[in-house]
Amino acid sequence: MLERRAFTNDIELLLNALPTHITASILNGEDEPADLLEIVMDLGRLPEARYRDKERFLSDREVTLEEITAVIAQIGAFGEDNRAGIPRTLHRISAIRNRKGVVIGLTCRVGRAVYGTVTIIRDLVETGKSILLLGKPGTGKTTLLRETARVLAEELRKRVVIVDTSNEIAGDGDIPHPGIGRARRMQVPRPAEQHGVMIEAVENHMPEVIVIDEIGTELEAMAARTIAERGVQLVGTAHGNTLDNLMVNPTLSDLVGGIQAVTLGDEEARRRGTQKTVLERKAPPSFAVLVEIQSWDQVTVYDDVAAAVDAILRGENPPAEARSRDAEGQVVAVPVVREVVDAPALGRRPGSQRGGERLNPRGGAARAGELMGTAGPRLRERPSGGASNGNQSAAQLGVPTQRIFPFGVSRNRLEAAIERLRVPAVIVRDMQDATLVMTLKNYYRQSAQRLRQAEEQGVPVYVLRNNTVTQMERQLAHVFNLHDHETDETLSAPQRNDEGDVVEEALLEVESAITQVMNGERAAVELAPRSSYIRKLQHQMADRYNLHSESRGEEANRRVKIFR
Repeated sequence: MLERRAFTNDIELLLNALPTHITASILNGEDEPADLLEIVMDLGRLPEARYRDKERFLSDREVTLEEITAVIAQIGAFGEDNRAGIPRTLHRISAIRNRKGVVIGLTCRVGRAVYGTVTIIRDLVETGKSILLLGKPGTGKTTLLRETARVLAEELRKRVVIVDTSNEIAGDGDIPHPGIGRARRMQVPRPAEQHGVMIEAVENHMPEVIVIDEIGTELEAMAARTIAERGVQLVGTAHGNTLDNLMVNPTLSDLVGGIQAVTLGDEEARRRGTQKTVLERKAPPSFAVLVEIQSWDQVTVYDDVAAAVDAILRGENPPAEARSRDAEGQVVAVPVVREVVDAPALGRRPGSQRGGERLNPRGGAARAGELMGTAGPRLRERPSGGASNGNQSAAQLGVPTQRIFPFGVSRNRLEAAIERLRVPAVIVRDMQDATLVMTLKNYYRQSAQRLRQAEEQGVPVYVLRNNTVTQMERQLAHVFNLHDHETDETLSAPQRNDEGDVVEEALLEVESAITQVMNGERAAVELAPRSSYIRKLQHQMADRYNLHSESRGEEANRRVKIFR
C-alpha cells in the first residue's frame, strides 16, 4: 500500500449526523465509504452521494426541511461564509439559503488527513522558500497544505502558524485536528478579516512559517507580500488553475510579482525585437515557488517564479518540470516543454493583420499581397515544375536556408511563423550573418544606419506593416515561393485597405485604454464609436486582460467602455 493511502477521515462522525436511512444506504452500498467525496441534501430532491468516479442517489425519498434542520442541530454553527463543521474533524458542511435566510440545502464534504502527499514536493518545502499551490476544486490543495504544515512542524521542527479561515485546514472546534501535528492554528472570525489575522500571526507569535488557504482578495495578497518581506516562509493556496491565468488576474497577480505596462525607448525596443509598449513584472514575487496541482500524484513545479513570469511575458518557455508518482511511489520529474504562444503583451492585435512590402537593395518596393483576419494563411508549396505537392516542405524541395535578422521585429513571433510554415530559416543575432532582414515600416522610414548598410551590402530588406505572426508568414511565403490555396473570399474580416487602417486605429485605441485602466490612471475609458465587428474585437481584447467591457449608445454612436 502506498504511503499516500494512509489517511484518517472520521467518517463515522459525519454519518452519525445524517438521517439514518441515508447513513444506511452509504454503509450498505457497493461503493467504498473511503471513496466518498460529499453528500448533497437539497430540499425536495433525492439525497445524492458523490464518489471519486461516480454519483448515485441514496434514497427514493425526497429530502425534507425537518431532516435538514436535524443535521444542522448536530454540527457547529455556520459562519458568514455559510460553512460549518463537526468538532475535531475535517468535515465541512456548507449551506444554501433561501431569500429569508433559511437553510434549504446542505453539501456535506468528507474531510481527510492524507499522509504522504507532501512527498512529491518535499524537497521544495525543505528549502524554506515560500510556496503557492494552485489547482481546481477537488484536486487536493487543502490536503497537501495540511500535510505540509504537519511535516514542517513535526519533522522539520519549525514554528508553524496556520491561519484557518473556514476551519478547513485544522477542523472545527477549538482543539485542532491531529492532522496538523504540532502546528498552531489561528481561527478567523470573519472571512473579510483574514488578511488582518495573517499580519497578527507574524507580529504576535514569531512564526517561521505561515500557512494560509485560499488567498482571494487584494488585501490578502498585500498581506502575503508583507509576510514575505519579513523573511517568513509562506505556504498557501490561491484561486486559479495555472500560472498564466494567475498572471492576468488583476486581484492576485501581485502574488507572482504583478504586471505593468512599460513604454520602451526606440533603441531598447529594437534591441528586444518588440513593440514599444510591453508588459513587464512589477516587483519580486511574494512566492518563490509555484505548484500547479492536477492530482495527488501529478503536479507541475515552477521553482523560480520570477524567471517563469519573465519568460512568459517574453513569449518564451518558462522553466518548469512535471512531477508524478509511479506505482511504486517513486517521484519522477521531467522538464516541461510548453507550446509557446504570444506573450500577454499589449502589442497583440487580433484584428488587423495585413501583408507587407519587400524592398530590394535599390529601394524598390514589391507588394507581397494583403490579408486581413485573425488566422494565418494556409499555404502549400509551389514546385518549380509539374503539379503542386502540398505535402512537401520548402526544405524538402531543396530551398537554401535563409538566415534572418529581425530588426525591431519580435523574435518569438518570427520563430512561431517559421515553425508553422516549416521553412528552412534560422534567426541570427548579428546582421553581418544575415541573408535577409525583416523590419517594421516605421523603422525603415527612419532610414536607420544599419538598414542602409544591409542594403548597400546587397542583403534584401523585407518591411512589415505590423509586428504580427500573420505578416511574418506572408513574407516567408513570398521568400520561399509559397502561395495560398484558398482565396481571401473565405475571410470574414473587412477586405479593403482603408478599412484595415480603421481596424488598426481602433485596436491601438483599445490598447491605450487597457494600459490606462490596468495602471490605475483612469477607472474607465470610453472608446470612439465603431462598427459591430470592431467592437467585438475590442471586447475580446478587454476580456484577454481580465477587464470588463460593455457597449453603450445607439447604433450610429455605439461605443465600447473599458473598466475593471
